[in-house]
Amino acid sequence: MIPIVLLWLAVVTSSSAASAQTTIGLLSLAIVSFSSALQAKEPVTLDSVLQTMDTAAARFQTAQADFVWDQYQKVVDEHDLQKGTVYYRRSRQDIEMLADIKEPDRKYVLYKDGKLQVYQPKIERVIEYSTGANHGEIESYLVLGFGGSGQDLKKSFDVSFDGEEIIDDIATAKLHLVPKSEKVRNYFSEAFLWIDVTRGISIQQRFIQGQGDSRTAKYSAIRVNTKINNDVFRLKTTSKTKFVSPRG
Repeated sequence: MIPIVLLWLAVVTSSSAASAQTTIGLLSLAIVSFSSALQAKEPVTLDSVLQTMDTAAARFQTAQADFVWDQYQKVVDEHDLQKGTVYYRRSRQDIEMLADIKEPDRKYVLYKDGKLQVYQPKIERVIEYSTGANHGEIESYLVLGFGGSGQDLKKSFDVSFDGEEIIDDIATAKLHLVPKSEKVRNYFSEAFLWIDVTRGISIQQRFIQGQGDSRTAKYSAIRVNTKINNDVFRLKTTSKTKFVSPRG
């Protein structure tokens, strides 16, 4: 703001007296209006963030975003990075998801019809996992911040507000989650979501695991409710692809 105000004042001093008075009056009005807008801004609270998520979830149909996944192992102090694009779609009452992992090795992770599939084209193998009774828990994990409502969040987690942060020039609210389900706590003991306070979607997530390990997901180029072709949610396997279903 300061450089702009100084520029306006420089214009004022180089103008005629009458013009200067008019410009000063407009400048004063602009400053008063800007100050009033700041004072009128509603404070960010847990309830306001959850309400924004509820509104976004009610309208949600699709989402697409670039991602960086960072798996951190504390014991060896190493970061394993994966980069790619993720797609979400609401199909009736269910959520479909495909993660196209492009780096370091090509891999596809598809969640559809209650089944999780991991396709590795390099070795022509698909590992299939049936979610079975864990269907609901897995979906609640997948839609954290993308299509999940604030009320659903409260059903699965103890949620608290951890302040506001700016992430990549986006104003976010940081939420702290503790899973209510013991099964979910086997995957992560707590999580943090950074929710865009305007759009009600997550732009960053962090899951805290055992032994100090963590998994952080950062999203960019997020597009909500744009058309995604049906082909996206289908694995492009070949006649050589082997399908494996682990037991246990």
